[in-house]
Amino acid sequence: MNTIDYLQMEQMREDIPSFKAGDTIKVHLRVREGDKERIQIFQGDVIAKRNNGLASTFTVRKVSFGIGVERVFPLHSPFLDKVEIVKTGKVRRGKLYYLRNLKGKAAKIEEKKTW
Repeated sequence: MNTIDYLQMEQMREDIPSFKAGDTIKVHLRVREGDKERIQIFQGDVIAKRNNGLASTFTVRKVSFGIGVERVFPLHSPFLDKVEIVKTGKVRRGKLYYLRNLKGKAAKIEEKKTW
């Protein structure tokens, strides 16, 4: 293991639960406005996850006031306060970009049943 890998391993976060594409999650973000800091929650479906060590990211999509909003979050960012899994989705692929073209009930992801 070289020095760069060692430094990256130190900065990786262990407190984030494992989730995958299709899951509905709440992302708690620390937002700084001037000298104040607050927590902002972004809830939506994970449509993509990119595992690349320290540079890992995930994309969350939600529909807000009839307009689709997507946001890419760095997985190991210090601005991420916590990630909550609301429900796990039943999907058959790793990237759900096709949801961008769907509307209404067609864009819903079926919940995975856990007995």
